[in-house]
Amino acid sequence: MQKLSPRHVLTEESLRLGVESGWYSTKVSGTFVSGPHPTEAACRSRINELDPPPAKKR
Repeated sequence: MQKLSPRHVLTEESLRLGVESGWYSTKVSGTFVSGPHPTEAACRSRINELDPPPAKKR
């Protein structure tokens, strides 16, 4: 899967985009994948569920 990153959408931008304000996981292209989440930590947790970090080799 593509690398996802957290993005905070403030009220003004949320009105323009037609979404709720909050934290969203986004693709590099800017497409929202999940959200809104109440905190950045909750957003990062969801990102780790959707796109887990690579397993470390022993």
